[in-house]
Amino acid sequence: MDNLLKNPANFAPLTPLSFLKRAASVYSDRPSVIYGRKCFTWRQTHERCRRLAAALRSLLRVNKNDVVSVLAPNVPAMYEVHFAVPMAGAVLNTINTRLDAGNVAAILRHSEAKILLVDPELAPLAGGALGVLRYEELIAAGNPSDEFPPVEDEWDAIALNYTSGTTSAPKGVVYSHRGAYLSTMSLLLQWGVGSEPVYLWSLPMFHCNGWTFTWGVAARGGTNVCVRTTAADELYGAIADHGVTHMCCAPIVFNILINAAGGERRPISSPVQVLTGGAPPPAALLERVEKLGFHVTHAYGMTEATGPALVCEWRAEWDRLSGEKRAKLKARQGICVLSLDDVDVKDVGTMVSVPPDGKTVGEIVLRGSSVMKGYFKNKAATEEAFRQGWFLTGDVGVVYPDGYLEIKDRSKDVIISGGENISSVEVETVLYRHPMVAEAAAVAMPHPHWGETPCAFVALKRDGAEKAAVTEVELVRHCRSNMPHFMVPKKVVFMAELPKTSTGKIQKNKLREIAKGFRVSEQSQSQSQSQRRKKKTTGKNIGYVERPLEQALSLSRL
Repeated sequence: MDNLLKNPANFAPLTPLSFLKRAASVYSDRPSVIYGRKCFTWRQTHERCRRLAAALRSLLRVNKNDVVSVLAPNVPAMYEVHFAVPMAGAVLNTINTRLDAGNVAAILRHSEAKILLVDPELAPLAGGALGVLRYEELIAAGNPSDEFPPVEDEWDAIALNYTSGTTSAPKGVVYSHRGAYLSTMSLLLQWGVGSEPVYLWSLPMFHCNGWTFTWGVAARGGTNVCVRTTAADELYGAIADHGVTHMCCAPIVFNILINAAGGERRPISSPVQVLTGGAPPPAALLERVEKLGFHVTHAYGMTEATGPALVCEWRAEWDRLSGEKRAKLKARQGICVLSLDDVDVKDVGTMVSVPPDGKTVGEIVLRGSSVMKGYFKNKAATEEAFRQGWFLTGDVGVVYPDGYLEIKDRSKDVIISGGENISSVEVETVLYRHPMVAEAAAVAMPHPHWGETPCAFVALKRDGAEKAAVTEVELVRHCRSNMPHFMVPKKVVFMAELPKTSTGKIQKNKLREIAKGFRVSEQSQSQSQSQRRKKKTTGKNIGYVERPLEQALSLSRL
């Protein structure tokens, strides 16, 4: 075997760009992107992406490894750049649309973006230097017959994504063509996505490139249904009008679907497959949303893992279990995606694996081709994130005898009370079992004797007589009936809505800051105090990005 070539003549680097060419050939006349009344075919999307890539190179002088930033919601242009930008040899940087101007400016500076593409709705956020060229004019100016540089090294960067910064300062995560390709193929296979799916973009494309489904829908010749918001009527309307078969979302979207008013709902004729992640969904929440016609698969991932790293693969024998037991199994994060070499739960002090008993906690660690290349311009953080070849996730979990993992907490979210580790996720799971709880988060608050004790922040369901009857005393009683007493929240704070990141994760760092000002007392503090504290969670006002770019482009609406 030693005489065989290491790189035979027919070797081709792995890249998700190949999915678009295949879709244009095999599914040329099938709908590729639907947005309102506008509908493209795969032949048209292929041509538009080639035109955009050509215009970026010839008109805007974009070269290999230049960063092209995009600030846009889930519109057709946002989908097209996922192919056009790397096709031009550049690196795609999709920016979180819910950041404030200061954070957007910081990303543009750090990424050294050469071009910024901006949706008109977000023009105030991007600044005043817009409207030089409109997106459709740029498409028209590009020659689809132009030749583009081939991907010569599959380890070249394809995308630059910034972490949400919920537990630390945002860092630029570099994806490779190889990692994106393998992650895409892995998720399609493990989620069981067949040919010609109809995929609803309820997940922001800026989040881990839509968990790689921006490329994955093309690989299966599917249809992308784009919506600007995740309002209940828009989601239900898209599902009914286009026969949606698949969607991804954070668990917060389940509350939107569950709490939709009667006039916002439309009948669901066949089950919609949902891949969820971003925060551990309580079993009670999974039960509620599945009764509406959504079949949920649970995943776990992070920006550094090119999206999902674990998927709770369903086993046929579980179908015979009760609904409650099925929901508990489905709430686990599962087993590693196929693109990873391995996943484990270790004591990071010794790097020894914990026993698979479902009880012993450790840190979840990953290794494989779909793990990031590293943090952009941050060697120290990259080295700190890896140990003995493993990527340290910072998430605390357990392994069950069947090999499935379950997250117990973020390492920073564990509440240590009198030496006992309290999982905030377990406290939240019990709170979600209360029929009037829509959102729940548990964080540490100071305790004069135990050091820390749980504090619960809760948002109730819509107005009604039952809502008015829910009190702090009732929720504490509910918790005491369903968990060890040392885990019971010593304080419950009611909010209209819990603060969240753009991807639906509850911002526990903000809640922890509020809880630092609380002290344990025998009587609950008044609601007015809770309301005054709630105001502290309000984000900064949106301002303007002042950093000049070589070119700022407005993405005109289609």
